[in-house]
Amino acid sequence: MSIRHLSPLDRLLDSVERTLAAVVANPAARRPSPARDLEPVELDDSERRLSAGLMRVNHTGEVCAQALYLGQAAFARHESIREHLLHSADEEADHLAWCAERLQELESRPSLLNPLWYAGSYAIGAAAAVVGDAVSLGFVMETEDQVEAHLASHLERLPAADEPSRAIVRQMQADEVRHSLAAQQRGGMRLPFPIPGLMALTSKIMTGIAFRI
Repeated sequence: MSIRHLSPLDRLLDSVERTLAAVVANPAARRPSPARDLEPVELDDSERRLSAGLMRVNHTGEVCAQALYLGQAAFARHESIREHLLHSADEEADHLAWCAERLQELESRPSLLNPLWYAGSYAIGAAAAVVGDAVSLGFVMETEDQVEAHLASHLERLPAADEPSRAIVRQMQADEVRHSLAAQQRGGMRLPFPIPGLMALTSKIMTGIAFRI
């Protein structure tokens, strides 16, 4: 959605709506789920728990993605960058909806700590944007590169029979690669040491907790 002609109040209401959709409910997907035409699969209890844990981690990652993009968009210095970030957030909202749907199919639930993850991620995104658009876009690049690698590891760990989850993860992975490239093309800069390492450490802690809680 273009926000070029929206008032500050309209932008605030849009941000509140996106926040509630990410944390309390789930946004409606604009694209159909990559798993929509696949037949249901039978998983044993251990396979189902593994798939549910991994998809809960992915769902939490998408909650964080919404918060990061909205925090960055709120403080972007140029309107074109703000619109780009919100467009990416819309595509990430598809991922959120797909993961939520798959969790329901696996008879599981999202992380109970999603409101906490959201608040922290929004603050990080806002801080990156305050520094400047080049740094903010660089943060997108590093985040998406790390998420793409994280999703690749999930494709290795998901049960072989769980093709619905695999189809979702593959599409998410392709979108993350595209988002990283788009941020680079718009002027994103590579983040200096030790920021990428700190981001990776934070992600490792978060995913470990979200897998279980």
